[in-house]
Amino acid sequence: MPAKNPMGDLLTVNEVFHSIQGEGTRAGLPCAFVRLTGCNLRCDWCDTRHAWHEGSQMPLEEVMQAVGRAPCRRVEVTGGEPLMQNGALALLGALCDAGYETLLETNGSMDISGVDERVVRIVDFKCPSSLMDAHNRWANVHLLTPRDEVKFVLADRGDFEFARQAIDEREILGRCPVIFSPVINRLPPADLASWILDDPKLQEVRLGLQLHRIIWPDDEAGR
Repeated sequence: MPAKNPMGDLLTVNEVFHSIQGEGTRAGLPCAFVRLTGCNLRCDWCDTRHAWHEGSQMPLEEVMQAVGRAPCRRVEVTGGEPLMQNGALALLGALCDAGYETLLETNGSMDISGVDERVVRIVDFKCPSSLMDAHNRWANVHLLTPRDEVKFVLADRGDFEFARQAIDEREILGRCPVIFSPVINRLPPADLASWILDDPKLQEVRLGLQLHRIIWPDDEAGR
């Protein structure tokens, strides 16, 4: 896991690429992605383990130039866990200043209060199958706005019940869109769809599939 860099304008970047947004309310739309290196969690079903360690240091300006080569005005900063890096907040602000629709995908364990208010914060709270649910920072719920999103990745019925209870007790569904996404090859989407349909309290929950993995099933990175 890379150490936090004291220089706020220097980031450790795993990759910058242009693809189809595969998840969330913007699924299907073209998007540039900045994947930062490092994560403080080790989810059992993680599909981006290459981002835990692999990457190279880039000045913020160089990252902005790489993003600018993509022919779209939407960009997501993801990881790993982007908020581990001091430079992530500056990058998010710079992207907003440059006129990009800016998204942040964060793993639910980090404080989101310092993120630029123009950023769409996609908070991925962890369920028990990840083995990382003890790290959820539930205080983030009170910072969410209607422009943000919450995601739960589910591997089994136990995860479903955990997520169902969380959004009910913490009143998440009334704050922003909520997405339930099945772990590929672990939870059949049809099962999750049936559970959502059978629950009157979940009729505003979205079932999210990893669209990029459907489009490019033979590419482990899904693009």
